[in-house]
Amino acid sequence: MELRDWIFISILIFVSVALIIEFVIRKKMVETKILKGEAEAKKIIDEASKQADSHKKEAILEAKEEVHKIRTDVEKESRDRRNELQRMERRVLQREEVLDKKSDVLEKKEETINKKLQEISSLEENVQELYSKQRQELERLSGLSSEEAKNLLLDELKTELKHDSAVIIKEFEARTKEECDKRSRDIITTAIQRCAADHVSETTVHVVALPNDEMKGRIIGREGRNIRTLETLTGVDLIIDDTPEAVILSSFDPIRREVAKIALEKLIVDGRIHPARIEEMVERAKKEVEIDIKEEGEQATFETGIHGLHQELVKLLGRLKYRTSYGQNVLKHSLEVSNLAGIMAGELGLDIALAKRAGLLHDIGKAVDHEVEGPHALIGAEIAKKYHESAAVVNAIAAHHGDVEMQTLEAVLVQAADAISAARPGARRETLEAYIKRLEKLEEIANSYEGVEKSYAIQAGREIRIMVKPEQIDDAGTVEMARNIVKTIENELEYPGQIKISVIRETRSVDYAK
Repeated sequence: MELRDWIFISILIFVSVALIIEFVIRKKMVETKILKGEAEAKKIIDEASKQADSHKKEAILEAKEEVHKIRTDVEKESRDRRNELQRMERRVLQREEVLDKKSDVLEKKEETINKKLQEISSLEENVQELYSKQRQELERLSGLSSEEAKNLLLDELKTELKHDSAVIIKEFEARTKEECDKRSRDIITTAIQRCAADHVSETTVHVVALPNDEMKGRIIGREGRNIRTLETLTGVDLIIDDTPEAVILSSFDPIRREVAKIALEKLIVDGRIHPARIEEMVERAKKEVEIDIKEEGEQATFETGIHGLHQELVKLLGRLKYRTSYGQNVLKHSLEVSNLAGIMAGELGLDIALAKRAGLLHDIGKAVDHEVEGPHALIGAEIAKKYHESAAVVNAIAAHHGDVEMQTLEAVLVQAADAISAARPGARRETLEAYIKRLEKLEEIANSYEGVEKSYAIQAGREIRIMVKPEQIDDAGTVEMARNIVKTIENELEYPGQIKISVIRETRSVDYAK
C-alpha cells in the first residue's frame, strides 16, 4: 500500500470517529432538553390546576350571589303584586257599594217617572176630550166640517203660495236677466264694434251702360241673332227697352248675371258683336268670374286668418260673393259671423280658431243649395265632412239652424253670431208679405190665451203688448202668461233677433159725482 492510501484511510477513520462522537453528544443534549421540557410542563400543569381551582371557587360564589339576588327580587315583586291586588279588591268593594246606592236611587226615580207617565196619560185623555168638544163646537159655529175647513185653508194657502212664488220668480228673473243682459251686451257690443261689415241690397238685375242708343241695335243683331246667342250662352234675359243708353240683364242667378255683364261690357268696348265673338267673350267672362271666385275665397280665408281649407271649399266660399239672403251678401255675412264667433269665443275662453272656422263655413251650403235638395245647413255639413273638416266644425254648420243637436259651445256661438249678423238693423230686409204674416201670427198667438182683451204687435214685430182683463188675470197670472206666450212664440215662429212680450194689467175705478 502506498502512503497516499494510508492517509486517505486515516482521514476516513478520523471523520467516522468524529461523526460518532458528535452523534453521541447531540443525543445527550436532546435527552437533557427532553427532561428539562418535561419538568417545565409538569410545573405548568400544576400551576394551571391551582388556577382552575381558584376560578371554580370564584364562579360558585358569584352564582350563589346571583341566585340570592334573584330570589330577593322575586320576593319583592310578589309582595308588590299582593299589595296591588289588595288595593284593587278594596276599590271594587267601594264601587259595588256606590252602584248599590245608585241602583236604589234609580228605582226611586223609576217609580216617580211611572207615576208622572200615568198623570200624563190622564192629561192626554182630558186634552183629547176637550179637543173633541172644541172641534164639535167649532163645526157647529162655523157650519163647516173639519174636512171642509181643511180644504178651505189649503185653498187659501195655495193661493198665497202661488202669489209669493210668482213674485219670487219675477224678482229672480229680473235680477238674473239684468246681470245676463249686461254681460251679454258687453260681449256682443264689443264683437259687433270690432267686425262691422258693409251690406248690399238684394237685386236680380244688372244695368249695363251703353255709349249710345245705336249700340242697342248692334246688340240685338240681324233678326235678333246676337241677343239670342248671348241669352242662350249665359242664361240671362236681356231687356232692351226705351231706357236711354242702358241694357238691363235679369236673372235669379247672380253668377250668370256677372258673366253676362262682363261679356257684354267687353263686346261693347271691342265693338265687334256677332255670334262667334259673343261665344268667345262669354268664355273669357266665365274664366274671369272663376278666377274672381277663387280670389274672393282666398281673400276671405286671409281676412279671417283661417288656413288649411280644401281648395274646393275656398271656391265655394268665393261663390258666396254672388249669393244674397234677404238682401244680405252671404260672403260678407259669413265673414261677419266668423269674426263675431271668434271674438265671443275669446271673451268666454273657448277655442277661437274653431269658432272662426265654423263661422266662416256655416253657410257654405248656400253656394250649392239651388243644385242640391235639402236645408242649406245640412248640405253645408255634408260638404265640410266630404272635404275632411273636423267633427266639431261639421256639427256647428249642421246645428246653426237647429236641424241637429249642438255638441260644442263653439256651435252655440256660431248660431248666436249668425243671429246677430242677420238681426242687425239694415242687414236684411223682408218681403212685405212675410212681414205682415209674422205680425198677424204674433197677435193671433197672444189672442189665443184666455183673459186677453187686446194685443198689439209694434216696433216692426219686435214687441207685442197684451192687455188682459183684470177681473180674470191677477198680477201673478201676468207673469205666468208672459212666460207661456214666450214659449209658444219660440216654438211656432221664425224671426230674426228677439221679441219683447209686455203683459199689461190695468184696474180702473170709475164713479160720477152728481
